[in-house]
Amino acid sequence: MKNETDVKKALKAKANGNGNGQVAKKDKPQTIFDLIKQMTPAIQKALPSHLAPDRLARIVTTEIRRNPKLLNCKKESLLGALMLSAQLGLEPGPLGHCYYVPYKDECQFIIGYKGMIDLARRSGQISSIYAEVVCENDEFDYELGLNPNLFHRPNLKDRGAPIAYYGVAKFKDGGYFINVMSKEEIEKRRKRSATASSSFSPWNTDYDEMAKKTVIRSMFKYLPVSPEIMEYGVPDEAVVKKVKETPEGTSNVEMDFIEAEVVEEKK
Repeated sequence: MKNETDVKKALKAKANGNGNGQVAKKDKPQTIFDLIKQMTPAIQKALPSHLAPDRLARIVTTEIRRNPKLLNCKKESLLGALMLSAQLGLEPGPLGHCYYVPYKDECQFIIGYKGMIDLARRSGQISSIYAEVVCENDEFDYELGLNPNLFHRPNLKDRGAPIAYYGVAKFKDGGYFINVMSKEEIEKRRKRSATASSSFSPWNTDYDEMAKKTVIRSMFKYLPVSPEIMEYGVPDEAVVKKVKETPEGTSNVEMDFIEAEVVEEKK
């Protein structure tokens, strides 16, 4: 007959294990890296042909490790930013296609200048598109009307401070479109960004690139944009609220996102 000590040991083993004294293994909580790995099939179905899912997953993982504050963001917003990258075929990080910026407990998805250029070119109807900065000591003139015209000769010695930015899109049929924005107009757009004051914001690390992106972004409604971009829209400076899986699986991912705006504090 078992003594009292043996009975206690048996009861403890049954509570913590399989009844044979072996402790049951507890599942470890999933990390964001585990979730990214699980989403690879959905990423693959969302990605355009020019970008491999494994490459995007590695890039996003590297970006999270480079900026650990992204780990403090809600997983839904971080995974949503990943899926926006997949749908638009843009790589986050140093290349400047798009950025993941931590804002409070959310991950904000911001398209960069190179990413905006890439999206515009995908229509196949644009022969070239670019943006430039105009400084106070440059020679610059432009006019609108029936025959729009632009002249810009940068000062090679001392250009001075930026005063304007402009974008030019040339179409394959010979037409073109010009867009000029003053520094004041750019600043109004910058101040609308919720992350403008964040040290992680590209507005603070790559101001000229973001200003050029803003000029190109404002041209989109006049450009022949590709069907895939029209389908997804251009969710610039967006925060994804949730990622939905369809009943058929994760091949199609629906996203609800809001444009981040600055909310003035009440006095």
